[in-house]
Amino acid sequence: MYSMTNLSPKRAAILTFIRDRVADHGQPPSLAEICDAFGFASRSVARKHIVALTEAGLIEVTANQARGIRLVEHRRRAQMLEIPVLGRVAAGAPIGPDLDIHDTFTLDSRTFQRIPDYLLRVKGDSMIEDGILDGDLVGILQSAEAKDGQIVVARLEGEVTIKRLERGNNTFRLLPRNPTYAPIVVGPDQDFAIEGVFCGLVRRE
Repeated sequence: MYSMTNLSPKRAAILTFIRDRVADHGQPPSLAEICDAFGFASRSVARKHIVALTEAGLIEVTANQARGIRLVEHRRRAQMLEIPVLGRVAAGAPIGPDLDIHDTFTLDSRTFQRIPDYLLRVKGDSMIEDGILDGDLVGILQSAEAKDGQIVVARLEGEVTIKRLERGNNTFRLLPRNPTYAPIVVGPDQDFAIEGVFCGLVRRE
């Protein structure tokens, strides 16, 4: 298997970009995002590098999936985990807290790049452009801190929602990923807290 030292500088940079996006956002980049990050003229250029990384055994790609890249260079051994489902989270207008244990799911630890502390069931469609749909179970890593651009579960005035976080100078906005919804601007006097960061999802077909 290839290591980072066997790769060209460009492909090593793309692999690092993929790893960082998974770590920071809980999901891999799309080909379009790789093009934007590296200034490629077309997706076919990005695809050529992705094919090379796949042939090197460093990633896997699921066909016909917008974010179908999966890191395999440090694959974890299979382990079954019981993860609690702690109610619902709004992908729309925030909803009241519902954080009692409703169920548990037994999942292969390799389902997520980072093992979540709990799952929340999504209600609403405000995050569809990030591939988060109504009814999905989102994995959440408990954290009171998050980076700009990460998908977070946030509590605002006692209500819970999942959105992308936009950080400014002592300001926060919660951004939907559906143009029919407006961003939520967090006022300086509002009760606001980050509950955790998104690290993947489970969908029942």
